Amino acid sequence: MAKVQVKMPEDFLLKLSRLGDKTDEIIPKVLEAGGEVVVEKVRSNLQAVIGRDTKEESRSTGELVSALGVSPAKIDREGNYNVKVGFAEPRSDGRSNAMIANVLEYGKSGQPAKPFLKPARTGSRAPCIAAMKQKFEQEVGKI
Repeated sequence: MAKVQVKMPEDFLLKLSRLGDKTDEIIPKVLEAGGEVVVEKVRSNLQAVIGRDTKEESRSTGELVSALGVSPAKIDREGNYNVKVGFAEPRSDGRSNAMIANVLEYGKSGQPAKPFLKPARTGSRAPCIAAMKQKFEQEVGKI
């Protein structure tokens, strides 16, 4: 029977040992730091597309932009931590922010699509990962 021995880098093992019981405190902080990066990218993209290339003057109230946010980190059924970037509901006029964002993203009859979510997702991937790594290193350094 073959035998394999894998040796982990000493600094990595030291970091893991320092984490111990603190992982449940650190993971939400790290995910929320990454979520904030994504929210800022979505917000800037959303502000860029609202009112652009319209036949009539924009009637934007700013409610959609102000409803954008990050949920706190929560554990799902499978035991994974998640944060969600999205819109708070409801609006003052009774319509759904999600519906308005969907119309902006994908368009409708007579209104062309103005994607802001998909470009934000692809454009914020690397900065989000970098922010989460930085927050992780910061939190491990405190231990």
